[in-house]
Amino acid sequence: MHARQAANAYAHVGLQTGAMSASPHQLIVMLFDGARAALKKSQWAIAQKDFATKGVALSKAIDIIERGLRAALDFEQGGEIAERLDSLYDYMVRTLMRANLHNDAALVLEVDTLLEDIGSAWKQIGVAAVPA
Repeated sequence: MHARQAANAYAHVGLQTGAMSASPHQLIVMLFDGARAALKKSQWAIAQKDFATKGVALSKAIDIIERGLRAALDFEQGGEIAERLDSLYDYMVRTLMRANLHNDAALVLEVDTLLEDIGSAWKQIGVAAVPA
């Protein structure tokens, strides 16, 4: 059990170190990846009928969307795009709440697909910003 605790502590420190050294763009990409990982875990939990794990995973994904992605929107500079993303994030949160209530993996998949689409666009922006 000590090895597992050490591995978890190492992973936590690695994540913190990665976040501290990441650019704002990389942090947003990390948020997308974290939300999607939580959704994958919730889908697994729904399939296993592990409703406690499902609830924790969906809560984590909702928290990342609300307090991470949505909170990072800049309405002054982002204008209409930021407003549309805000509405989309609101839709995602409401959809995940319904998924949690009804143990609906299809709704989780819908949000995961949306996050994948937006997240891959963010990743492409980062690739385009790196000089060749």
